[in-house]
Amino acid sequence: MANVTQLGYLGLSVSDVDEWERFATQTLGLQANGRDADGALFLRMDEYHHRFIVHATGKDDVAYIGWEVVDEQALRAMADRLRGAGVAVQQGTPAQAEARRVVGLITFEDPNHLPSEVFYGPLMGFDTPFKSPRAISGFETGVMGLGHIVLAVDDLEQSLQFYRDLLGMRISDFIHREAAPGARRAMAFFHCNPRHHTLAFYAARAPKRLQHFMLQAKSIDDVGATFDLCQDRGVPIARGLGRHTNDHMVSFYLRTPSGFEVEYGWGGRTVDDTIWQVQHHTKGSIWGHRSLAMPQVQEAVAAPR
Repeated sequence: MANVTQLGYLGLSVSDVDEWERFATQTLGLQANGRDADGALFLRMDEYHHRFIVHATGKDDVAYIGWEVVDEQALRAMADRLRGAGVAVQQGTPAQAEARRVVGLITFEDPNHLPSEVFYGPLMGFDTPFKSPRAISGFETGVMGLGHIVLAVDDLEQSLQFYRDLLGMRISDFIHREAAPGARRAMAFFHCNPRHHTLAFYAARAPKRLQHFMLQAKSIDDVGATFDLCQDRGVPIARGLGRHTNDHMVSFYLRTPSGFEVEYGWGGRTVDDTIWQVQHHTKGSIWGHRSLAMPQVQEAVAAPR
C-alpha cells in the first residue's frame, strides 16, 4: 500500500514576503534559496532545494501542503486510491512540477478544502550544503521530513479517516483536554515516519487553518539561543519553554509575521511501528509552555494544547 512518507514542503500565503524572508532567516535560521519568476520565496533547511515556498497572496495562512511518496509508482497508486474514494485528483502539469522543483505530482483538496499535493523526486542540493545565516547546528529532517504541522479542521472524524485511510498515515496518540469547564477538546496526532507526529489537528472554527508548524533543532542550545534572541529583538513569544506530554519535545512557541505560530524545539521522541501502541493524554505539556502573549492576541489564534 502506497503511503505518504513525509511532509516534504509547505506553501505559505503571506502579506509581506520581504518581512517573511527577514523573519525566516534572521530568527528561525532558515536559508533563503532564491525566488521564482512570480516572486515566491524558497526557504531551505537541509539538503532539499526548499522546505517552504512563501507566496505574496495575502491570506497569512497555509497555501498548500506537499506530501512526499517514494516514486512514480507510489504516486500513481495514491492517485488511484484517492479517485476510488471520490476525491477529485488532478495530474500535475510540467509547469507545476517545475514550480515545486519535483519530478511529478498530483493535486487535490482534503476534506477541509485545504489544497494538498503528493509528489516524488524533489530537487536536492548535496553539492551546496545547507548553511544557516545564524550560528546554529541545523535541523532534524532527513527521512522525518520538514517537521510537523497542526491544523484546525471542520470535522475531526472525517479528517482522521482521510489521512489514515487514504494517505496512509498512522495514529500516534490522542489528547483529550478540558478547554473550558465542561468542554473537552480532542486532538489527533499522526506519523508517517519515525517522527512522533508529522500532522495533528483538532476540530474548531478558527481564523486560520494553520495553528503552527514545528522546526526541530539539532541542539537544545539552539532552542535556548533562539528563545533569547526573540526576547532581545522583541519577536512575540506566544508560549514559553516547556515539554510536551506526547512527543516529549522541549520547545517554545513564537509568533510569525502572519499571526500563526512556530514551535521551535529539540529532543522529540520517535516512533517504532513494530512496538508502538496508540496512547491517550489529558494534558498537552508535562511542564511549561505557559502563555506569554497579550490576552487579546492570544485569543485570536488560540492554541489547542
